[in-house]
Amino acid sequence: MAHLIFTQQLARFLPVPEVDTPAPDLRGALDDAFAGQPRLRGYVLDEHGHLRENVVIFIDGQRTRERQRLDDALRPDSRVYILQALSGG
Repeated sequence: MAHLIFTQQLARFLPVPEVDTPAPDLRGALDDAFAGQPRLRGYVLDEHGHLRENVVIFIDGQRTRERQRLDDALRPDSRVYILQALSGG
C-alpha cells in the first residue's frame, strides 16, 4: 500500500496521522486520508478541489507538477509526502 505522510507544518492545526492506502493515484490516496480526517481537506485542497498554492507533494522523491487533476500514479510501495511550503520573511 502507498504510504502518505503529512509533515509537521500541518500538525500545528489538526492531527495528521500517516495513512496507508491501496489507491492507484494521488487523488484517491488523498480522499482516503480525508475520509479519516475531513478537516484536513481544507488545508490541502482549495474550494475547487485543486492543490493549494502553499502545498507541495512529493511522490517517491519527485515533486508532483499536476495541481488540478492530481492523477499522478502511485505504486503499492510509494511514499507520498504532503507539506505546506513556508512563506514570509
